[in-house]
Amino acid sequence: MDFVLKKIKRLIIKGNFKFTLKADAERLVDGLTQEDVLESILNASLVRTKKSRSPWRKESDERIYIIESFTYDGILIYSKGVIRKEELTETFYIIVSSKRSTLGG
Repeated sequence: MDFVLKKIKRLIIKGNFKFTLKADAERLVDGLTQEDVLESILNASLVRTKKSRSPWRKESDERIYIIESFTYDGILIYSKGVIRKEELTETFYIIVSSKRSTLGG
């Protein structure tokens, strides 16, 4: 398993995560709970990485992590997030989306 995916999972287990309003809105439209999204991320075995082009990024080399994985109920969920350092702690921000994946049916 990828080092960054382990780091994301550890941040979630410690409670160091936040959903943005956009991610929460997309989640609600698809009838998903925050627990569904977190369960999907914790079940993931692969994370894709790309460089952020957002004008709101905190650093010029900020990375976006893309995770697509199933919940225990078989729901495929697509999530994107970034890891940001705040003072002395790191937080995984689920920032772009958390919704049912359109892949896999």
